[in-house]
Amino acid sequence: MHPSFARVIAQREQLKQKLAGIKHKIGVYSAKGGVGKTTVAVNLAYTIASMGKSVGLLDADIDCPNLTMFLGISERIDTSSFPLKPVVKGGVKVASTAMLVDEISRPIIWRGPMITKMLNEMFDNVDWGELDYLIIDLSPGTSDAPLTIMQLLPLDGFVIVTTPQRIAGLNSTRSGLMAKRLNVALLGMVENMSTGSPSKSTREAVEVLGTELLGTVSSDPLFNSLSDLGKIPSLENEKIRNEFEAIAKRIVGTHQ
Repeated sequence: MHPSFARVIAQREQLKQKLAGIKHKIGVYSAKGGVGKTTVAVNLAYTIASMGKSVGLLDADIDCPNLTMFLGISERIDTSSFPLKPVVKGGVKVASTAMLVDEISRPIIWRGPMITKMLNEMFDNVDWGELDYLIIDLSPGTSDAPLTIMQLLPLDGFVIVTTPQRIAGLNSTRSGLMAKRLNVALLGMVENMSTGSPSKSTREAVEVLGTELLGTVSSDPLFNSLSDLGKIPSLENEKIRNEFEAIAKRIVGTHQ
């Protein structure tokens, strides 16, 4: 066996043991930026938590972390002792590189190996404890960060986020094909910023990937305004809550 393959297998087994207290690990992903992965990840995590599950939320967009802004979190992770403790917000354990830097607006300019190393730190040196679900907000693209997670982390699967636009559907297909190539299950697709019924591009992507449409999230100015205030839309608005509950129930139902 090639040494690099042996190293990946050893790291995967180490992480499997380290995260044994987490029952289900779900990635929220798209190869295209700007489709609302973070908003879907945040609201999905808090909706599942409202269903009585213990939930963690990891910002795996290492060099452009936004999770803390969506949650109104200003606390930093205490790095004076190990393992690191995630910040608890509304009962959900949250970790992000934004909690480790001095200034959130300062760019994190790292090459691939450093991003991969930090991802390993987030799994290996953060005390997630016992969780029913760990929701992982991935960076866009098909390179270092998502590749590392697909290779090293034993995931239950990915939720692919798309929007009604044709380009988003094409990139969502790329996202799903990458996951399939690396033998990671697709739990389904969510159409964000939806006009109501799923678009032709979304339906085509679902068909090509052989997966299912988990649900749609309506385009609503209230969603953005609540997120900008650091509030969680699915906890603040009944219509938004109903949309995410429909999605969450389909995901949770597969694990019961």
